[in-house]
Amino acid sequence: MHGKAPMGYTAIEKIMGRVSRDPMHRDGVEADALLFPDPDMVMIHDGLLREAKQTLDAIGIDRIHAPEKTMVVSDHDVLYGSARAAERGAYNRKAVKRWKIQNFYDAGRGGHGHIFPMEEGLVLPGMFYFDNDTHATNAGAVGAVGLRVGNEIARVLATGTTWITVPRSVRLELRGRLSPGVYARDVGFYLAREIKAGRIPFDLDYRVLELAGDLDQFGLGARVALCSTPTEMRAAGVFVPPSDEILRYCGTHAKRPFEPVFPDADARYEAQAAIDLSKVGPQVVPPGDVTNAADVAASVGTPVDHAFIGSCGSGMYDDMIIAASILKGRKLADGVRLFVVPGSERSTTRLVADGLMQVFLDAGAIVLPAGCGPCNDAVVGPLASGEVSISTATNSNKGRFGPRDASLYLGSPATVAASALAGRISDPRTATADAALLERLETSYV
Repeated sequence: MHGKAPMGYTAIEKIMGRVSRDPMHRDGVEADALLFPDPDMVMIHDGLLREAKQTLDAIGIDRIHAPEKTMVVSDHDVLYGSARAAERGAYNRKAVKRWKIQNFYDAGRGGHGHIFPMEEGLVLPGMFYFDNDTHATNAGAVGAVGLRVGNEIARVLATGTTWITVPRSVRLELRGRLSPGVYARDVGFYLAREIKAGRIPFDLDYRVLELAGDLDQFGLGARVALCSTPTEMRAAGVFVPPSDEILRYCGTHAKRPFEPVFPDADARYEAQAAIDLSKVGPQVVPPGDVTNAADVAASVGTPVDHAFIGSCGSGMYDDMIIAASILKGRKLADGVRLFVVPGSERSTTRLVADGLMQVFLDAGAIVLPAGCGPCNDAVVGPLASGEVSISTATNSNKGRFGPRDASLYLGSPATVAASALAGRISDPRTATADAALLERLETSYV
């Protein structure tokens, strides 16, 4: 299992071969192999830093293995809504100084840890890093790999690594083009329902979903959206081979040299399938699991009280453009509150410069600082008992936005925006989108 494969390698097998630092794995290492990889970076988020430091303090470890490779991001609690949150923030700042970590992005200094590092050239094609958080899968949008290790991040901080088995890969070919009003987030929801129905023979549990096919139509923002939903199905990662456009963007912003990785033509996959994108319509996930997704028609007319556009699934600048194209010149329905949360400080600045901030404010939306926003268990923007929300959050599990009897629906930024205007879940194709704004999607990350 550890030598040269009789056939080619998948993307994850190639990347893990490089970070194994073993000459015999130079070309790649097969799935299921046991490794102690040497990561290019270690990322830990504000919500777990204190626990990690206390774990190490308890066993007498007062410094970390590689502070120069460690990144700390404050994205879950950006607005301190309680004394507890403020105290955690203060603790984190002291911990960063104690550990001599230079790559610290405090509240207001970066944004969402699964978004701004790609925009800023900190996460790059071919890169591998450990993360405590599940949605490190977003790194696949630029052809990188982030693996979530949860509380084991303390071990990584102390020793520089932890053991993993190389995930198996499944390959999904995306064929054709999306219809107007349908977006990459809809594709993820559609994939979830097709897997549940057995029409796509994938088990994503600790697998890497490798995408192929007609991918050039998807810019950076759309690729991030494609990486989101598989995470909720326990995928270890999603890998989107970087396009020329992505490579140009990364090359312009890169803070370090990088080498993109692509799967071999004769790579072996556990399973393969294809989706005809022209057959995908707007999707809505009703309360519960993402695999319950269905065509928007099944939920049309459901009254809503609350809406949210953001999260690591739909917090890119492209998502802001999509939402603004629906909201421009219109007002939210009476009784609906809409929270808009950009994924990065870079995006917030662009919203102001490009006039989109005014679009949101004129519509009556509430724009929050860059970060997780309500998606972090509604530390901001919660619901009241019995209320209904439609959002671009990562999942619609009970209690995610506060009361367990609240009803949470998911949709694309277009579906959420259209629903907030109507006061009920709506098909975004029935709302006229501003064509000039949508044209910006073509060059937003060039």
